[in-house]
Amino acid sequence: MKQQSFDVSDPLRLTPRDAVALSVLEHLCFSSPWKLEQLERALELPHFIAYGIKYQEKLLAYISLTHIAGELEILNLATHPEARRTGLARRLLIHAVSDTRRLGAERLVLEVRTGNIPARNLYASFGMIQTGLRKHYYADTGEDALVLHKML
Repeated sequence: MKQQSFDVSDPLRLTPRDAVALSVLEHLCFSSPWKLEQLERALELPHFIAYGIKYQEKLLAYISLTHIAGELEILNLATHPEARRTGLARRLLIHAVSDTRRLGAERLVLEVRTGNIPARNLYASFGMIQTGLRKHYYADTGEDALVLHKML
């Protein structure tokens, strides 16, 4: 699946109705995916925001964030394995920052696995800088997390 070969939706705000699709994508992309019930509850919270990109009603990529007190924290950014390296993650990141900046977000933060080079490259190209290191942050592997931030 390459972005050039099909028309995807513009990024759209996800709702509790999208929880099952989010859960499917989580299980494809992460070693410790959120449970369906967690996603359903999160999507009902006012400070939890998720945007997705769909192709023929299938969720190909999504970003989830929290927006609290001017800080925007990226929780997850995932792209279906068959749609990777097509620019969907970048589109979602740009859209999320632009949309939440209107809501008063001033700072963007996240943790990323030290070994996730594609994600690290994406965030670096977006101007995010490392401000910390969390040793053995990921319970599934014991891998360290880099703490990144960017003022908006």
